[in-house]
Amino acid sequence: MSPILIGIAVYILVQLLIGVLVSRRIRSESDYLLAGRGLKLGLGTFTIFATWFGAETCIGAAGSIYKEGLSGGSADPFGYAACLLLMGLLFATPLWRRGLTTFADLFRQRYSPSVERVVVLLIVPGSVMWAAAQIRAFGQVISASSALEVEIAITLAALVVVVYTIYGGLLADAVTDLFQGIALIVGLVILFVVVTNSLGGVAAAAAAISPERLRLFGGPDTSALAVLERWAIPICGSVLAQELVARVLAAQSPQVARRASLLGGGLYLAVGFIPVFLGLVGTRVIPELAEPEQLLAQLAQQYLSTFLYIAFAGALISAVLSTVDSALLAAAALTSHNLVVPLLPRLSEAAKVRVARIGVFVFGAIAYALALHAEGVYALVEQASAFGSAGVFTVAMFALFTNVGDARAALATLLAGFATWILGAYVLELPLPYLTSLAASLGIYLGCAWWLPQPRRQPSTSQ
Repeated sequence: MSPILIGIAVYILVQLLIGVLVSRRIRSESDYLLAGRGLKLGLGTFTIFATWFGAETCIGAAGSIYKEGLSGGSADPFGYAACLLLMGLLFATPLWRRGLTTFADLFRQRYSPSVERVVVLLIVPGSVMWAAAQIRAFGQVISASSALEVEIAITLAALVVVVYTIYGGLLADAVTDLFQGIALIVGLVILFVVVTNSLGGVAAAAAAISPERLRLFGGPDTSALAVLERWAIPICGSVLAQELVARVLAAQSPQVARRASLLGGGLYLAVGFIPVFLGLVGTRVIPELAEPEQLLAQLAQQYLSTFLYIAFAGALISAVLSTVDSALLAAAALTSHNLVVPLLPRLSEAAKVRVARIGVFVFGAIAYALALHAEGVYALVEQASAFGSAGVFTVAMFALFTNVGDARAALATLLAGFATWILGAYVLELPLPYLTSLAASLGIYLGCAWWLPQPRRQPSTSQ
């Protein structure tokens, strides 16, 4: 085994050990899913940053920008950074004050258990696709660091991340996110300094980038609606994702939830500029790269010593681990807490934790299958953000900030948003499937709220 693989293996074992040790504090479903609702500002900030700053930024976005220029990063890092900032500015405080355990609880509180269950069925596939993207990226890192085929590397990656997540829970996730976030920042900064120095410094490297590659919103032929479509998917599709909402709910106060989201978004944007810059200059350093998603790993192999490369590979693995366990935990939390536990009301807290861990294993196996057959990391992430999210976003906005509409309007909107996106993206192949599904969702909700007769409410009696 090469020194690089040995270093990566040691790094992974340390992460697993941290997860196992911290998981011993888990006694209840709230401990496992929400870290006992006790995250302070430092842990909250780093767990939000590290959870979102995953494979799609280090692997997917750098590769996409390598191929398309700056417009390839409209979703990540720019769209997802805006998503985190919007969470802090608009959603964190009202979500925290509702005392939810999962995001789907909001729909039971505001509408009905049937709306809650439909939301779970729409959200869970997106989380599993997100996890698949991370597993695929993990496999790309291992493959680039060894002679292993990508398929074998993805299989090993899936085994590691599933075991890691089953033992973890949100508390272990948050603690390891602190170390993973620091390792990620250090690794990316090292690579950035070495590569830019080889090109004569930041100014010289930036000057060599062709102007066509610096168009954030695409070329002159790109329509405003097409730009809006690309930005709406990461923002509207992810701002209320269970992975992010769980960290907001796990904060020890609404103030911490809000500040951690804002700080996490700012850190995300700042660190995200590194893979953006390396993607832009990558065509000059490694022209005609066959696998653009391996750009950062190839740069690291070319410019770093063995020791520094191990540190960088650990940083990439940090990005993957901190995101994949969150995605699998999100899918398991929604399924166990909102679907299984209501059917078995006498379950003990320990049994609820076991149900959630079984969910992690099942969804990990599904994510592995998706990772093997996906076209690429970036495609998986975009599909994860768009899958069924237009209706969920629309209904959640009305649920959080208005009293307009009832369960019938919510159900009709959820189903219409999902059906419109499926038809637009895969059947009719519309140029703007996500914006179409958002517009349909808004129209259906308002139409149902205004035109359906409201059920009569029984007069309240006072004692």
